[in-house]
Amino acid sequence: MLKKILPYLLVLSCLFMQEGFAQVSQAADSSTAQIKPGKASFELIKKITGNYIYLNVDVLDNIYLINAGNRLIKLNSNGDSMAVFNDVKKYGNPTLLDVSNPLKILLYYKPFSTVVILDRLLIMRNTINLRKQQIFSVQAIATSYDNNIWIFDEQDFKLKKVDEDGKLLQESTDMRSLLDTVPSPTQLIDNDNIVYLYDENKGFYLFDYYGALKNNLPFLHWQNPAIARNTMYGFSENKLMSYELKSLDLKKYTLPDYFKGYLSIKAINGKVYLLKEDGLYIYQVQ
Repeated sequence: MLKKILPYLLVLSCLFMQEGFAQVSQAADSSTAQIKPGKASFELIKKITGNYIYLNVDVLDNIYLINAGNRLIKLNSNGDSMAVFNDVKKYGNPTLLDVSNPLKILLYYKPFSTVVILDRLLIMRNTINLRKQQIFSVQAIATSYDNNIWIFDEQDFKLKKVDEDGKLLQESTDMRSLLDTVPSPTQLIDNDNIVYLYDENKGFYLFDYYGALKNNLPFLHWQNPAIARNTMYGFSENKLMSYELKSLDLKKYTLPDYFKGYLSIKAINGKVYLLKEDGLYIYQVQ
């Protein structure tokens, strides 16, 4: 009896698999829907004068600047100084500054595979040498939802979570077994039960907290992507890109000519932060 029905079971299995793949494809294709041109004005609400070389902003609108004297400065949304970290160049120039958790700031130095952990007052809490954990090739790191650290290990192509001592807590499957081409993410973002890996040439790869691949959003060549309040932001070809994670609406706004010549740019919480040679300009998007 089993021999007779086995071919039918195989056919049904294939049909269900095809339907599942179609659903995944539709979810991915939703991100490639027609881009809606948006109309917006950019109102200058604050200028912070100074000579700064690096910019980042957290979800609470706290501002992080590295000045020409290699001091990391934290300002609140009003531009008032909250904290200073003076030892930025202990391991050379930082590769990235992760501020996804305002209570736990990460400075990453790729040439030394070293992570410096700061608290909300920019006081050093710990230093992790990833090489001691046999992790040698990492471009992107981020604070995890549970106050540990996500990293993407490009040596064995796994998303990993480590604690403040660098001890491995969990890891994903080798992505070479999941994808035709493996991403080389320059940014990780932990947001609302999803870990986003961003490769500017391949887009966003979405993973759950267990390391399972959920989706791919093919937004290419975005600069300084950020996620806050269910909105994804980025910049591409002189456009501000805005993607609503719930409604799936993708909009683009043309940046005004007076934005040109910036050193760095960041959008989050409905504001655009523009770093120029004479200081930081903050605009409200309306």
